[in-house]
Amino acid sequence: MSIPAPDSLHHRFFAGRTGKGVRVAIIDSGVHAEHPHVGGVAGGIAIAADGRKHQGYVDRLGHGTAVAAVIREKAPEAELFVVKVFHQSLSTRVEVLEQAITWAAQERMRVVNLSLGTNKTEHRRELHEAVQFARARGTLIVAADQEAGVRYLPGSLPGVLTVLLDWSCPRNEYRAEELSEGKIVFHASGYPRDIPGVPASRNLKGISFAVANMTGFVARAWEAHPDASPDDLSRVLLTPP
Repeated sequence: MSIPAPDSLHHRFFAGRTGKGVRVAIIDSGVHAEHPHVGGVAGGIAIAADGRKHQGYVDRLGHGTAVAAVIREKAPEAELFVVKVFHQSLSTRVEVLEQAITWAAQERMRVVNLSLGTNKTEHRRELHEAVQFARARGTLIVAADQEAGVRYLPGSLPGVLTVLLDWSCPRNEYRAEELSEGKIVFHASGYPRDIPGVPASRNLKGISFAVANMTGFVARAWEAHPDASPDDLSRVLLTPP
């Protein structure tokens, strides 16, 4: 396969697809399911700092709801499942994140949205094992590769669909690039969906929403190619139809 130059990255949209039937887990601060930009979820759990699971996955911080709204906009018929790991702040223990990824894979999620990450390299082994556990069960994790030169885990690990923030990319597009070493990276907008009356400069924005925008496109692609493996899907997203 030819390697595209940076100024000729593929634009793929999967127009007409809605993510119908694709199970998407959102590992984040929970979701306010009744928010008009979300319109309900298919289910979910919360995981406390001590590893205890319970049903209190309502979002008290707002981040997970904003992420869910982006995915719902891109893939309105996807089945959204909540995995709440953030409670009082946007931080959690790596053991809780591992448990969340494992739960998503065991519950047959096709996509896991991870609008989060860590730069602590001591967690590489545990997160690598969690990624491989999920991938072996057909679950694809979408996460940030790097930002401002900082590499994130698990987003920079093999087996993850890695996303880079691209402020120049329109929200209804993504850009795919195959690097010289064969790694495929995806570029997406860091803006969430608009809130009427709120300027984009005052709304939440950043790498979290580049990941969420890309997750929506992944759900569309998997609806179009339901028998694809995670490896196959990266190529589907890269290669023109």
